[in-house]
Amino acid sequence: MDHTFDTGPGEPSPLGATKLAGNVKFAFYSSAEEDVSLVLFAPGEKTPFAHFPLDPKLNRTNSVWHIEVKKLSCLFDYAIQIGKEMLLDPYAICVNTDHEWGSPSYSEHQPPKPLGRYHNNPGTFNWENDAPPLIPFQNLIIYEMHVRGFTQDPSSHVHHPGTFLGMIEKIPHLKELGVNAVELLPIFEFNECENTRVNPETGKKVCNYWGYSTVNFFSLMNRYGTSSDKCTIIEEFKTLVKALHKNGIEVILDVVYNHTAEGNENGPILSFRGLDEKTYYILGPNGEYYNFTGTGNTFNCNNPIVSDLIIDSLRYWVNEMHIDGFRFDLASILTRNEQGHPLQDPPVVRRIAEDPLLGNVKLIAEAWDAAGLYQVGSFPSYGRWAEWNGKYRDIVRKFIKGTDGQTGPFANVISGSQDLYNYEGKPYFSINFVTAHDGFSLRDLVTYNHKHNLANGEHNQDGANDNESWNCGHEGPTTNARILMFRQRQLKNFIVALMVSVGTPMMLMGDEYGHTHGGNNNTWCHDGPINYFLWDQLDQEKELFRFFKSMIAFRKNRPLLRRTEFLQTEDIDWHGLHPFQADWSVSSRFIAYTLKDKEKENHLYIAFNATNIRPTVHLPPAPANKKWYRLVDTALASPHDYIDDPTQFLPQKVICKMEAHSSMILIAL
Repeated sequence: MDHTFDTGPGEPSPLGATKLAGNVKFAFYSSAEEDVSLVLFAPGEKTPFAHFPLDPKLNRTNSVWHIEVKKLSCLFDYAIQIGKEMLLDPYAICVNTDHEWGSPSYSEHQPPKPLGRYHNNPGTFNWENDAPPLIPFQNLIIYEMHVRGFTQDPSSHVHHPGTFLGMIEKIPHLKELGVNAVELLPIFEFNECENTRVNPETGKKVCNYWGYSTVNFFSLMNRYGTSSDKCTIIEEFKTLVKALHKNGIEVILDVVYNHTAEGNENGPILSFRGLDEKTYYILGPNGEYYNFTGTGNTFNCNNPIVSDLIIDSLRYWVNEMHIDGFRFDLASILTRNEQGHPLQDPPVVRRIAEDPLLGNVKLIAEAWDAAGLYQVGSFPSYGRWAEWNGKYRDIVRKFIKGTDGQTGPFANVISGSQDLYNYEGKPYFSINFVTAHDGFSLRDLVTYNHKHNLANGEHNQDGANDNESWNCGHEGPTTNARILMFRQRQLKNFIVALMVSVGTPMMLMGDEYGHTHGGNNNTWCHDGPINYFLWDQLDQEKELFRFFKSMIAFRKNRPLLRRTEFLQTEDIDWHGLHPFQADWSVSSRFIAYTLKDKEKENHLYIAFNATNIRPTVHLPPAPANKKWYRLVDTALASPHDYIDDPTQFLPQKVICKMEAHSSMILIAL
């Protein structure tokens, strides 16, 4: 043992590196029997300044190795060495990677060996009495976004593009739009350079832009900070969270506990594989890695050691970083046992739901995985878990574009998907979305019938084929005024559907100005304008942006739409072209309904015409002593498509014409 430091045996809990007076305690789980060491490095150095072989009799309690190093310097890198492998501590709260995006020191040519970085005296962050906004689920407007993409484009004009601090400069945009929760694509440390493919159109290497390839579940992505020195990334992220909270915006993290960046049995050994692969991964009878995630490995989430890690990680982000919620990528993996079979009562899912320190945290499941386990409407909820409603997305897309046989299903999903979520009795457990990072953007949904993913370097084989999109008569960009008119109208129809639906709406960054990915529905590997928020285009698309933020404000001001209970018969009347005569036939593409305001009788009449004709619509009678006034008509040009000023509401005739592929909202006054 290195004699320049005094050491003690340490303790088996807590795991990770922990400050104790001027000393640091280390503890980590591994079933290794011998040849285990703790190795310390000066920041950035490859040669260690201290090496501590651990004695199984002195430094091991069951399968937890531990040591206390006394009077250790304030900033250092450290590794767990087992045999010849230098391994990253799974509980490291910071890693020693570069803060420059695409750094050649962190590439596939030299598989990264990130080490833990520990700051023994980081100072105290001033949270200024920060408190979680605690916005009720039914009041949320979720904005799914990518930290780098939000401000990396030069048109953002921020001081720190592509970073947490850069995002702070654009909070005024989020407030103007009206969203009150941001759902951040993965911000845990990942290697953006791990992708080996080349864009055949440019010859340049593509990357892992989205970040669904976690290296460590406690450390922030260093490339989203302004410096890699002294773990300042932690302070910068806390600054972002505090700023968002001050502006009434919650922070939800997209977390990837279903797999890691270590790939399959031939992948790099970074951490878990070297510590104890039989514990951390679901393995087959011959040691092969089961791949229920489509990424090479599957995290063994219901192993007690692994579930402890997940719970500890979630607690860290809530307690230390003040996070308000989590969206769990491929959450159905969390329901698989150690043999990969689905469980009715998965321990880790229950533990997360019942953990007292996570009691106010929003839990959102992507309720499927890559191996066919589809649990939308059946994910174990325990009264806590909401779900990305993939069925909502597909049905709304089909109906709005004019697919036969979708009127009934469309009515069901915009009413809260009661068939899926009635077992909990809470419609807001349905996270409603039309677009997300995965798939077409809203603009591409009305511009392309087919995916155009050649730039991904996979011969257009990647990405979903069932996009349920409609190009309005021409594939891709066009100057045809009629087609452009229908595309703009369809964009608004989708916005209307999303904002009037019972449940919790989520929108995609950039949809508010009609961002296009050029028909690419799997942009995970592109770092550039295809994924960046283009602030100059926001200025060019002011009318669409106005409509988007107006519909958000409309929802926030209407308790009728932000329900905590499912609609009952007395709450709603369904109509067709004639009052109370809804047409549920296969050929029907029109639906209208009245949402009843029992207190003020300011009923809402909402109609969707997904046909290519102009039908005559007969309105139901308004409540006594009231008339129908028009708020929204997507067939009209801005500013008449949405009327902001109630004094300007236009009386609506009892019989009216609706334009092809349009939607309408009336209010009784």
